[in-house]
Amino acid sequence: MAAAERTMRFAEGSPFPPIAEYAFLSDRQVQALVAPSGSVEWLCLPRPDSPSVFGAMLDRAAGHFRLGPAEVTVPAGRRYVPGTLVLETTWQTRTGWLVIRDALLVGPWYDDTQRPVEYERPPGDHEAEHVLLRTVRCVNGHVELLMDCEPSPDYARADATWEYETEGYSHALSRIAPGDLPLRLTSDLRMGFEGKRAHANTTMRDGDERFVALSWSDHAPPQSYEDAADRMWRTQEYWREWLNHGVFPDHPWRIHLQRSALTLKGLTYAPTGALMAAATTSLPETPGGERNWDYRYSWIRDSTFALWGLYTLGFDSEADSFFEFVADRCGDGSDLQVMYGLGGERDLTESTLPHLNGYEDAQPVRIGNGAFDQDQHDVWGALLDSVYLNAKSRDRLPERVWPIVVAQVEQAIEHWREPDRGIWEVRGEPKHFTSSKVFCWVALDRGARIAHRRGEEALEQKWRAVADEIHADVLANGVDERGVFTQYYGTNALDASLLLLPLLRFLPKDDERIRATVMAIADELTMDGLVLRYRVEQTDDGLSGEEGTFTICSFWLVSALVEIGELRGARALCEKLLSFASPLQLYAEEIDATTGRHLGNFPQAFTHLALINAVVHLIQAELQQQRGFSMAHQIVT
Repeated sequence: MAAAERTMRFAEGSPFPPIAEYAFLSDRQVQALVAPSGSVEWLCLPRPDSPSVFGAMLDRAAGHFRLGPAEVTVPAGRRYVPGTLVLETTWQTRTGWLVIRDALLVGPWYDDTQRPVEYERPPGDHEAEHVLLRTVRCVNGHVELLMDCEPSPDYARADATWEYETEGYSHALSRIAPGDLPLRLTSDLRMGFEGKRAHANTTMRDGDERFVALSWSDHAPPQSYEDAADRMWRTQEYWREWLNHGVFPDHPWRIHLQRSALTLKGLTYAPTGALMAAATTSLPETPGGERNWDYRYSWIRDSTFALWGLYTLGFDSEADSFFEFVADRCGDGSDLQVMYGLGGERDLTESTLPHLNGYEDAQPVRIGNGAFDQDQHDVWGALLDSVYLNAKSRDRLPERVWPIVVAQVEQAIEHWREPDRGIWEVRGEPKHFTSSKVFCWVALDRGARIAHRRGEEALEQKWRAVADEIHADVLANGVDERGVFTQYYGTNALDASLLLLPLLRFLPKDDERIRATVMAIADELTMDGLVLRYRVEQTDDGLSGEEGTFTICSFWLVSALVEIGELRGARALCEKLLSFASPLQLYAEEIDATTGRHLGNFPQAFTHLALINAVVHLIQAELQQQRGFSMAHQIVT
């Protein structure tokens, strides 16, 4: 079936919810995605990059956990409880109304007698309870409630069977690999079993309250509705208290900044501080296509953008934790990789799961990521820029970090003249990508600045000289006859990564080549105003098919337009992008510019980081402009 035919077929009636319709839950150790029907369709245990237990997002037969009215699958409304990652769904049936709240529970640190082996960062006051809690309240009339829990472990390659754990019908136990991980259902519903399915149904009447808790540790789950409601409230308070540490402008876009901050916190793996690129694998960038990747890992290049965004919003602890995760990866002198597992794993060998049909028949379904051992020369600059940002923000450079700086700067010196796979991890032939050369310049420039702070004059001079050499090389080979920076040496093709040039301070923002590049991308590398990474017909990325506009690139364009003084265009684009947010204000990797449909893995950390930076950038610029107008008015009057 051709891609266009597949797109038409699923547009007419897909068995899968639109990607943007999923809700995102997190306890900072695992994540879950909940469909509008009330079905949990993605949950991996015991880590986010472990095999799935519920995987209906990638195959309708790969496991789910639904709680909702028996005969209604479209809710009356869904929202996050303000300031939290607690999902509230309101249901209307012909006979009554239900309200269901879902959360991955966070509670106080509960065991000081043992040190969890996976914890690299100092534990805080709170910890994941390893419980997915679902509470139900009938607020009007009467409604038949259905619970249907059908795990399908190991990406649906293994079976799960249930048995009663105690007397009565309220405690069920199953076990899943690895290590016979316990999977428990605890509820005040009377549960029964059919094969690997645990189910229950009851009629709820006005004022009735019920709960279902799915847990996967020896930590006790709630045993009553009162206990469940208390833990739900405690989880809400945890998220609100955390959000109160942020610094947000008093602005209509504040809610977008707060939701992005909560999403990034939810994508952080608490034991190590790693920031996941996304919670999912293999959600397609092209409907029915092959551009399907596993993003449940931590990319080094995210460190720069994460620190920009988190420090800007006042979340210094989270920024520091991610910085320490990155520093730990190269503290032993090993070469820096593009990405790592959430526990720092270096081997992310890619494989496929041919038994899964994929989201809307998009195949292959991949686990692992073959780009982990690619040559991507932006990594040294991304790391050194994050070191520099951290040193400026904290006004210090930890002694253990200085040898890392030296080693990574020397790596950039050794390799900057070589071709690589670029920031977009193309699987075609390596090229001299302009953005990779620029990031090598960033490595030398930031390294020289750090050396200056330390009084290392010899190294500062040496690195500054190489930085100047790279700078001159880019200007000589990476600019076309129009004065526009190009994707790689010897081509006229554009690349959205070059929108970072003014943000990285490669040239002054009023340089004509910067303006020409930003405007060329805005005019020639967009679809309906949204930015493509590159034109697939001009770039050998080793893949077939089209892809949607990359939302991070569109937010980069907002920031770049601000830099060159085009505030009106920046605001128009920013308003457009914010209007494309999902109903729960989340973003996938891409947006189909024609339909507004979200494509790719979800929710995408890179996109939310770029949103924070762009929105703050624009708000600050407009405030500065307003102050200028006010001062000019005072002078005139």
